[in-house]
Amino acid sequence: MPSIEVEGKKIELDEDDFLVNTEDWNEKVACALADRLGVSKACPLTKEKMEVIKFMREYYNKYKAFPIPRYICLNVHQQKNCTYEQFFDPLSAYKIAGLPRVVA
Repeated sequence: MPSIEVEGKKIELDEDDFLVNTEDWNEKVACALADRLGVSKACPLTKEKMEVIKFMREYYNKYKAFPIPRYICLNVHQQKNCTYEQFFDPLSAYKIAGLPRVVA
């Protein structure tokens, strides 16, 4: 099973780079995930990216559902395609935000 190391702690990931334990998430874990996914090589993540990530986490914690990308951008007052511009695709943002893998 893949993992990342953050401050001496091993954080387990699944085969698609989602956190195995979503409670392991913090901003330093987000930076390590962003590095692993090639989204950001210089942490801390930009203010705009962190606004997106934090909104996604709040939304998921409140509704137990993934927010729609355009809804995210609207609520963080960024351009309508901000998740694509900031993260290449929303799935990368979901992973960096430490949201759980959805099994269909």
